[in-house]
Amino acid sequence: MITLITGSLVLSVLHGLIPNHWLPVLAIGKKEKWDLSETTRITVIAGLAHATSTVLIGVLLAFIGANLAVVVKNFTAYIAPGLLVALGIFFIWQHSRHHHFHMQGHPEQVSNKSRLIFSLASAMFFSPCFEIEAYFLVAGAEGLWLVALLAALYTIVTVSGMVIWVRLAHSGLLKMNWHSLEHNAGIITGITLMLSGVLTFLLH
Repeated sequence: MITLITGSLVLSVLHGLIPNHWLPVLAIGKKEKWDLSETTRITVIAGLAHATSTVLIGVLLAFIGANLAVVVKNFTAYIAPGLLVALGIFFIWQHSRHHHFHMQGHPEQVSNKSRLIFSLASAMFFSPCFEIEAYFLVAGAEGLWLVALLAALYTIVTVSGMVIWVRLAHSGLLKMNWHSLEHNAGIITGITLMLSGVLTFLLH
């Protein structure tokens, strides 16, 4: 349980850091000359749209996990940890092929502000973070309360992270090697999933 919470928290923090989660908002805000308050508000909208689709998929997988735990013997003891390890290996392999996860494209340019915000939120909604979904699958076998906790943690941490980085970058206070971070995100994700799987197996 603690392993699942810790692992999901690590990935949530990582996703809040990844520039492709918040850089489009900042870029559009600069282009449209939005002030810091407006850019922050729209970042929250985009972040919530992104988190909503991720959590909806997660709840579905949690339901599947809960049912598998009932009908499949040793699901939580062996199969669930194995899935976490397998997904970790997949993301590291994906990293080696230079296919890094990111928001699929940028919203098309539109002149109307409301349409622009809707377009941005839609792009974020249809780009959920699949990396964290494995935790929902495993959490479903542990109970609804854990699923709810993971959903709340993911939403709060991811949206808060996006807001923090947008505000810092908007104010010119943020100087980091974002390319390096994004480039290594696949490895960090993979290692986190693999460690979670191993610890879940050992501590079950």
